Formats: sequence, structure tokens, C-alpha cells
Amino acid sequence: MLKINKELQINEEIRDKEIRLIDSDGSQLGVVSAKEAQKIANEKKLDLVKIAPNAKPPVCKILDYGKYRYEQQKKEKEAKKKQKIISVKEIRLSPNIEDHDLSVKANNANKFLKNGDKVKVTLRFRGREMGFVKSGFSIMDKFFALIEETGTVEKKPVLEGRNMIMILAPKN
Repeated sequence: MLKINKELQINEEIRDKEIRLIDSDGSQLGVVSAKEAQKIANEKKLDLVKIAPNAKPPVCKILDYGKYRYEQQKKEKEAKKKQKIISVKEIRLSPNIEDHDLSVKANNANKFLKNGDKVKVTLRFRGREMGFVKSGFSIMDKFFALIEETGTVEKKPVLEGRNMIMILAPKN
């Protein structure tokens, strides 16, 4: 909201000698001096706003700055509303998990994926379980087979320290 103020120069802040002027109705008034443009804007009781500072010469428009700022804020709010926030849900497994427990966890993962969330599947190895890392990959494959219709693998199972991590994304 405040960045609009900093980016755009209005009225007396415009220091350029010559500017390309656009009227409030959108018609071009040509290249005029900044003082003359300010006079025209004052006569119409509107503001002179520099909308394209990098152009040669800079482009200024006569408009109601308060209304313009309000419209910009409204557009930003609308854009924020349309954004979808994707959260990452975590499911933890262990190397000696039973088939039924695995299917229960897979059902939870299916719910998360149907809601549009990503799922991080973590298989934790503790103590001597580090000797059975190969069985961890087979557990991850079984888990993926159970949720195959709702999700895809975004990151394949990777061993990071004592944890094996796989990230699943919802299918489109």
C-alpha cells in the first residue's frame, strides 16, 4: 500500500522540464512543460501523477490521486484473495510399520492431497534400524502405491541423516 506512494511522483514532486501529458479522459495532450501540466491539473482540480518515469519524456496523467490509490489497493486485495496457499502436511512412518497402520496413514495422506495440500512423508530410523535402510525404500514404495490415484511424487525418497523423506503433491 505504501509502495505506491514511493514509486509515483505527484504534483510538485515532478521536477522534469518536459513531460508527455495524458488527460483525465485518456486523450493525449502532447509534450508540455511540467509547470504548464500542473496548471492544467489545478484548473481541473485533479492531481498530476507521473505514471511512466523511465519513458523519454516521462509520461504524466491528470487524475484524482486518492481515487487512483484506492483502486490500486482494491486490485491488490483481489489478487491476494485469489492466491491459493499450499501448506505441507507431514506423515511420520517407522521401518517396522504394519500394513494396516500404513493404510491408515495413507488414508490420511489421501485426505490431505484431496484438500490440495502437499504431503511430506518422513520415515525415521532409530538406533539399529539404520541397518535396514533398503527396507525403508520398499515401505515408501508401498505407501506411494496406496495413494497413487490422488498424488504424484514431487521429490523421490532420499535419506537425510536418520530420516528418509519423500514429498507428494496432489494430482491436477
